[in-house]
Amino acid sequence: MTPQSSSTQELVLYALPLAAYLLGSVPWGLVIAKTFCGLDPRLDGSRNTGATNIARLCGFGYGVGTLLCDLFKGAAPVWLALHWHPAPVFVSLVGLASIAGHSWSCFMKFRGGKAVATSIGIFLPLAFAQLLAAALLCILVIWRSGYVSLGSLTLVTVLPVLLAVFGLWQWLPLGLCVFALVVFRHAENIRRLRAGTEKSWLKSRQDRRDRQDTQ
Repeated sequence: MTPQSSSTQELVLYALPLAAYLLGSVPWGLVIAKTFCGLDPRLDGSRNTGATNIARLCGFGYGVGTLLCDLFKGAAPVWLALHWHPAPVFVSLVGLASIAGHSWSCFMKFRGGKAVATSIGIFLPLAFAQLLAAALLCILVIWRSGYVSLGSLTLVTVLPVLLAVFGLWQWLPLGLCVFALVVFRHAENIRRLRAGTEKSWLKSRQDRRDRQDTQ
């Protein structure tokens, strides 16, 4: 390894986690809602900038757009890390930096979303099959229960189990960290689920239809 290539690699080791945090900090839900819908999602609905609240406030298409942007925030830095320096510890650090940016954005006074979509994004290049299985179960739970939060919690609970079952031990610590962080960010949702006061996606959609019918 030449001195020049060594210095380049060292630069990547320092710069990529920081870049991952900055990219993760971009509040795409806020950008999309303000640009296309003229509203601040932090002031309405669940007061969250994530895809679910954007879909509630602006419409399904805008929610999907937010979801794709948040997936990219997690997937792109991890993909780069795999190609530049594929050590599991470094790749995991980059992934966690992306999640930290989404959850504690430097562009929103260190506030942010619940990191589910970004967490999914970081596992797209790492464990696609296991992620797909967990995501399908997540969708099933949302469809049957109407609670997006319950589906999200199901996903991050099942994913580490699947990583262990299929022997992807190098990504298990990352999966457990994601589980702990997402559960922490969903503390209020968990309390509402236990109390039976959590907002149902199905009920929210029906309420919108009822309001449209009365207009």
